[in-house]
This record gives sequence, structure tokens and C-alpha cells, in this order.
Amino acid sequence: VGVCGTDLHAFAGRQPFFTYPRVLGHELGVEVVDAPANGRGVRPGDRCAVEPYLSCGECHACGAGKYNCCERLEVLGVHTDGGMRELIAVPVKRLHKSERLSLDQLALVETLGIGAHAVARSGLRAGEDALVVGAGPIGLAVVQFALAAQGRVRVLEVSPERRKFVARLGVETLEAPDDRLADVVFDATGSAAAMGQSLARVAHGGRLVFVGLVQSPVSIDDPLFHRREITLFATRNSAGDFPRIIQMIERGLIDTAPWITHRCALAEVPALFPELPRDKHCVKAMIEVASQ
Repeated sequence: VGVCGTDLHAFAGRQPFFTYPRVLGHELGVEVVDAPANGRGVRPGDRCAVEPYLSCGECHACGAGKYNCCERLEVLGVHTDGGMRELIAVPVKRLHKSERLSLDQLALVETLGIGAHAVARSGLRAGEDALVVGAGPIGLAVVQFALAAQGRVRVLEVSPERRKFVARLGVETLEAPDDRLADVVFDATGSAAAMGQSLARVAHGGRLVFVGLVQSPVSIDDPLFHRREITLFATRNSAGDFPRIIQMIERGLIDTAPWITHRCALAEVPALFPELPRDKHCVKAMIEVASQ
């Protein structure tokens, strides 16, 4: 089970969308122990990534194939109990198997899906300049898929530890913004101030993608927005991206090796969670719920 910032906020009692008690965990790599006879090719023993989005299948968004923004969406580990336990029942259609990936890699697919969906929404084309603002796990996922789309990527990040990590991926890093504008700017900060400032970094006719979420209004410079005819996208979760991401990892197009920096057993979570937000070297922590 991968640890998300949502899990840390919920553990600390600072997640406004939660009701308690709640079993956390929505970044899941699982081994199937039982499946129905008509299980869409999923059988006991299969290793799978879990798509944690439980959509209604009936609303306008679901009818349009956008179940990631279902009007009655429930997310495992957020609105309903998640995967920090040894057994969990999930709809077969939300299981995506791989014979080649480890459970660690499969647990990363959900985080990677946020980046994949954001890059797909942006329409980033080969050779376009892309600026990613914020190099937390979501920003890193955006970086990897922007590189896969053959964009010319640079990252704006204030943390020296995160800049060093991004530099190891061969990506240019900036501590402060320069004068260059980008065809596409991805803001993954979750900061209202940063999101408003990202508008100024978009080229004329360019696109701005809000990947990070903030629980407050965001102010933008409307004359600048109109003068440059900027297109603004929101992006939420992912829809239909899991099979593609798994294939890209299997083919070596997405490198998961640098991601996992911390690991613990489920029993160690109460001691680990208060420390993770202060650990500047943490990229992704993985919880071993059951033996692999």
C-alpha cells in the first residue's frame, strides 16, 4: 500500500472529506485470493493494481465515460474503507493485472495515473515546453509522463532535496522562476498562491493545468488570462489510464525504481505517519500489509 498525502492528513485528523473511523489506503497492489467465475480474466493468484474509484455508472459524467468525476464518486480509503488491511473486496472491473510487475510497482499505478491523466488532458505534444510547478509525488508523476510525451520538461521546486531527486531523472530544475514561458504549465503545488502565480508562466495561447487541489478560492489575473488566451484545465483522478500505465512500466517507458524511499510494516504505521511529513527525503513510502 502506497502512502499518499491524503492518508497523512486523515491520520492527523485534518482531512475535511473524511468520516471516522476509516481504514486508509487507496494506492494498492494486491494478490487476488478469490474471484467470481465470470471475473473478466482475473483469477486467484493474479497480481493486480486496484483502481480505487467506485463510480455510480448512472450520472451524466459516468454516461460520458468520465467516471473519475462521477457525481457520487466514492474512493477507497477516503469515502469508504481502503486497503490498509489484509483482505479487501473490490469490483472485478477495478482490478488491472500484470504478470510482470511487482506489488510495489502495481501500488504506484494510482499515483502515476494522476500524472498520466493530467498530461493527457493538457494535450502536450512532442517538442512543446512543459513546466511542472511542485515536485512532490504528483508532480513527479507529471514529469515522467510529460517526458514520455517527448515534451521539453523543466521543474520549479523550492526544496533542494526534491530538486536533487528530479535532477537524477535528467530534468532541468529551477529554484525560482525565470523569464521563460511554457506551452503547458502543470501546477502540482496545492497552494492557492502558487496556482494563481502559475498563470504568468504560461505562453501566449498556452495551457495551464491545475493538478494539485486546494480547499480555498484561487485568484487569477483576468486581463493576463484573456490577453494570452490561456486554456485552463482541472484534472481529477484518472479514467481508463491503468492498463496503459501498466504497459508503459512493463515496456520500460516509465521508471519506477526511484520512487520508493521508505518502507514499513502495517504495525509500524502509528509511529511512522507523524514523522513522514517532516522527512525531506521521502518520495513514496510503502506499507507491507501482507507478505509478498
